[in-house]
Amino acid sequence: MSTIPEIRTLPVPDGLEGERVDAAIARMFGFSRTKAADLAAAGKVSVDGSVVGKSERVHGGAWLEVEMPDPPRPVEIVAEPVPGMEIVHDDDDIVVIMKPVGVAAHPSPGWTGTTVIGGLAAAGYRISTSGAAERRGIVHRLDVGTSGLMAVAKSERAYTSLKNQFRERIVDKRYHALVQGHPDPMSGTIDAPIGRHPTADYKWAVTQEGKPSVTHYDLIEAFRAASLLDIKLETGRTHQIRVHMAAHRHPCVGDLTYGADPTVAKRLGLTRQWLHAVRLGFEHPSDGRWVEFESTYPADLQHALDVIRKESE
Repeated sequence: MSTIPEIRTLPVPDGLEGERVDAAIARMFGFSRTKAADLAAAGKVSVDGSVVGKSERVHGGAWLEVEMPDPPRPVEIVAEPVPGMEIVHDDDDIVVIMKPVGVAAHPSPGWTGTTVIGGLAAAGYRISTSGAAERRGIVHRLDVGTSGLMAVAKSERAYTSLKNQFRERIVDKRYHALVQGHPDPMSGTIDAPIGRHPTADYKWAVTQEGKPSVTHYDLIEAFRAASLLDIKLETGRTHQIRVHMAAHRHPCVGDLTYGADPTVAKRLGLTRQWLHAVRLGFEHPSDGRWVEFESTYPADLQHALDVIRKESE
């Protein structure tokens, strides 16, 4: 039995004057640029009644009509053990884990690897039922290619408390990053909005239309061609540290997506960005007391650090 497609029509805001069709759809309807381009390529986008392609330009006041895609199927949580995932702390309200590299926080369309939620399910943990079905208990995330500490809510009060603490910037999230070169100044703040990359859908970038993003950094140790930084996030945008350091012309070592030198990564034996969530502090949801958790570097990051330190002797 076929269903009648949902058609949505909106006027193009004056602020999108001259934008490409795919960019306008992405901004107005919340799709990715890739999804927006696919809809246009399928003939499902019209401007003032005429079907348009993804690269045509829109004008303020024009009527943009989009045949909406079918809603995504629910993503199933697969209970699957996660090698290398360590339980750092566990109580009635929260579980704090050390997420290994190559593991996603939760299931998502197209992801076939292991997840933190699936790993906890396999270990018999009961997680808060708050949040979307596939993200229950998740109050913050780490990139698949970034390792480190994550807190997951087990109770409803923990979910509410931690979400509020992240929103109000109470949580102290600390990362260590090995970046190329030597930032000037050696300690500072990068305050630059982050949004979708204008041409690469899988990347993010500093853009005028992006969301406010603030990163504080301090030098821990300087090497001949790299610097180890302590980084505190004031906001939590996707890829925030990677984008800000790359925009500052000091990409994370090994982060080829954001312009790192591949020869350096190869020399250090790195297959991902040198970035690790080392410390996590927040008010415990049960009684408000301040708690902090720390994590040591994984073997691949420690090896790379040892090599670059020896090269600098």
